[in-house]
Amino acid sequence: MAYLRLENITKRFGNFVANNEINLQVDAGSIHALLGENGAGKTTLMNILCGFYRPDSGQIYLQEQPVEITSPSVAISHKIGMIHQHFMLIPKLTVTENIILGTTLEWRLNLAKKAAEIANMSQAYNLEIDPLARVENLPIGAQQRVEILKALYRQARVLILDEPTAVLTPKEIEALFKVLRQLAASSYTIIFISHKLEEVMQLCSTVTVLRRGKVVATTTTQASSRQDLAKLMVGRDVLFKLDKPAPIVGEAVLEVRAIQVLDERQLPAVQDVSFVLHSGEILGVAGVDGNGQRELADAVTGLRQVSRGQIKLAREDITSWKVHKRVKRFRVGYIPEDRQKMGLVMSFSIARNLILKFFKYLPFCRNWFLQNSAIYSNADVAMQKFDIRAEKSSIPVSQLSGGNQQKVVLARELSGEPLLIVAMQPTRGLDVGATQYVQQSLLAERERGAAILYISTELEEVMAMSDRIAVMYEGEFVDILDAATATVEQVGYLMTGGKSSTNVLT
Repeated sequence: MAYLRLENITKRFGNFVANNEINLQVDAGSIHALLGENGAGKTTLMNILCGFYRPDSGQIYLQEQPVEITSPSVAISHKIGMIHQHFMLIPKLTVTENIILGTTLEWRLNLAKKAAEIANMSQAYNLEIDPLARVENLPIGAQQRVEILKALYRQARVLILDEPTAVLTPKEIEALFKVLRQLAASSYTIIFISHKLEEVMQLCSTVTVLRRGKVVATTTTQASSRQDLAKLMVGRDVLFKLDKPAPIVGEAVLEVRAIQVLDERQLPAVQDVSFVLHSGEILGVAGVDGNGQRELADAVTGLRQVSRGQIKLAREDITSWKVHKRVKRFRVGYIPEDRQKMGLVMSFSIARNLILKFFKYLPFCRNWFLQNSAIYSNADVAMQKFDIRAEKSSIPVSQLSGGNQQKVVLARELSGEPLLIVAMQPTRGLDVGATQYVQQSLLAERERGAAILYISTELEEVMAMSDRIAVMYEGEFVDILDAATATVEQVGYLMTGGKSSTNVLT
C-alpha cells in the first residue's frame, strides 16, 4: 500500500503551469527518486507537499486518507519533513537550539535535558553529532545531519531530501546513504531529489521523471540506465563523455608565486601555492571541500588579499589590485560556488543582474544615469545566446530555476571575452542538461583562448574538463598532473593527504 499518493496535482503561477496533473505514488520503506531538469516542477511539487504552496486542483493522500496541507505546520503535523539543498539552520545557535526551535512552548526550557535527548536520538539513528556545538563551527556534512535530526525530532515519517549530496565529500555521501537505507528499512518513506544519476541508480528503487511540469515516466532503477533516465529528463540523448578537442596552449596568462591567503580567523588557508596557467588551457583544482579552494579563487579574482607572494596576470603584477580594476582591465570572469549568495542579487531582474559588473560604464550608464534601453537590449541578446528560459528579462532572478540562474551568471561572466575565467563549482546542483551546457560553454571559451581555473569537488568532472589537474590538500598544491594520464585512484590518494612522487608544481 502506498504511504503517500498525489493525484492530479496542478499548480499555476499566472499563465505558467508549474505542475500539470501530477500523479505520484511512494511506498512506505522505499527510497523513491524524483528527477527532472531545473525548472521541471520538482521543487514546486515538494513545496505543495510541505505546505508552502496550495495546489489549484488535485488531492494528496496519506495512507489512502485524503489530507489538506494548508501550511508548513500542517505538513509537520502529518509527519512530513524536508531537508533543503540550502540548509535552514541558524549558524549562531547550537545544534540543540536549531533542532528544537519552534517545537516547544515551555516557560522554562531545560536545554541540558533536550541536548541529552538529541544525543540519544543521534546515536540511535547513527547520526552522531555534538548537541552543544554551534552550527557555524560544523562541517557541511555534520550540518546536514542536523537537518535530518531536526525532521526526525518532529517525528517525520515522510522525508524529502533536495540535492542532499551537492556539498558532501565521498565519505559523507557514503555515510548519508547508509543512514537513508536504515531509515527505509524502518518503514520511513523517502523522496530523493538529485541530478546525480549514478547516485540514484545506487540508492533508489523507483524513479519518477518530470519534464516541463508533467510526469513523463515512472520506472525502476533495475529496468533503467543512466542514459535512459537522462533522455527522459531532457527529451534528447545526453553524452556523458565530453567531446573535448586537444588544447592549443598559448602564452602564460596567470602566474601565481608562493602565495599565502588567510581565512576569516586569520589562519593560513592557502600556503605557498605556485602555478602557471596558459591561454587555451583548463587547470582543474581537485580536493575535498574546505582545503583552501574558495580562498584561492577569491585571491585570484581580488575578493581576498594575499598576505604573501605574488599574482601576475598577462605579465602585470596584480597582487594588490582591487576587483573592479582586474575586471575593467582584463575582463576577469568569476563563477562563484554559490550563485544565490555570491553570483546574483536575487531581488534584481535578469537584466540588472547581467550588468552588475559593468553598470558604471557605457553603454549601460551615461552621466550617472542607467540607460534602460541598453540594459534591456543587452539582456535580450544574452537570453537568446545563453538559452535563459524566462518570459521576459524584467522578472527577478529569484523566479528562475537553478539552471537558468546559473546561465545568467555565465552570460555575465563570459561576456566581453575574458582573458581569465575562474569557475568555482560551476555545475553544483544542476541537472544533466544544464551541466552539459555549462561545460560546453567553458570549453568554447578555452578554444577561444581563455585561461580557465576550474575548481570542483566532483573528481570525475575535474578529470573530464581539465588539461592539467592540481590536487589541493590542507591549503597546498601537493602535485600538478597531466589529466590525460592521471587516474582516479592517483588523484583520490593525493586528495586525502597522500604524498606526491613527482612534486612538479608548475
